[in-house]
Order: sequence, then structure tokens, then C-alpha cells
Amino acid sequence: MTAPVMGKLDWQPAAEVPELLAAPVRAGLEGVTAYAAAIDADLADTAAFCAEYDVPMAASANCVIVLGKRGGEESYAAVLVLATDRADVNGVIRKHLGVRKISFAAQHDAVSTTSMEYGGITPIGLPADWPVLVDEAVVNAGQVVIGSGIRGSKLLVDGAELAKLPTATVLDLAQH
Repeated sequence: MTAPVMGKLDWQPAAEVPELLAAPVRAGLEGVTAYAAAIDADLADTAAFCAEYDVPMAASANCVIVLGKRGGEESYAAVLVLATDRADVNGVIRKHLGVRKISFAAQHDAVSTTSMEYGGITPIGLPADWPVLVDEAVVNAGQVVIGSGIRGSKLLVDGAELAKLPTATVLDLAQH
């Protein structure tokens, strides 16, 4: 299997470099063809990463954790959109999740509930009961770079594979 080319990175089959993945990501990779590459952890944030490693923003997808509230109940969900887009959190996402109020999860909560590092959170390996909302542009983008659960590496996957995650739903999530 030939490693893919994306930016100035040395992509290797993710299963062969478990040290580049957070524990829940390693556990969630079954059935997903993914490649991993080490990066400078100080450059994990999307804009800095794309500039340093020559990866187009349109080939990078960001995963954010949202917290919805309704009737005293709280629920988390993951939202994945291309780095060039902004998720319609208060519109499409809030309505889809059926919550009254929604916000981005606090950094501490996102880290503790996912067991991943902030800046490396990814839709692979999240708690089994969390909805994973994937923007249709991610699914149609071809190869995309996403987090690996840690700041010191990235994953490369075909966006269409993310639609196959167990709790994934594909929607038009970006603000237009």
C-alpha cells in the first residue's frame, strides 16, 4: 500500500504508528483507513499547521465538541467541518440535536470527556453514544487532515470514510 501525499509530511498507516494516536483513537480506528504523521505540537492549530506543512485549508477538517441543553439534560456531540467553513451551531446543529441551548464545550470538559488533547480532538474514538455530525463538504472533499487525539500528530483519511463512523450523520452544517 503506497502512502498518500498531502503536504510536507511523512504519512504512515496509522495502525503501524500507535504512538502517534491517543488511546481512544487507536481503539476507534477499526474499519477506517487512516494514515498518521508526526508534527510539531506547537503547530497543531489549523492555520499554523497548514502554513508550516503546506496543507491546503480546504483539505483540513476541524472537529469541535458542542454541549446541548434541554430540560435540565445535557448532551455532547462532535461537529466536523472543513477549516474553510464555519459550522451553523445555533441553527442546523441545534435543531438537529433537538436542544434548546447549545454552545461549544468548555476546553476542560472537551478534553476530559474525550480523553484527547485540546487541538487534537477528532471524530474517531469518541464516546459511543455521541452523535458525530459531519458536514457534507467534508464527505465530498476526498482526503482530509484531521486530529489524531494528540497535538503531536495528524491523521489523513478520505472524508467519505468519516460518514461511516458508527454514530455519524452527514448534514449541510456550514453557514452559507
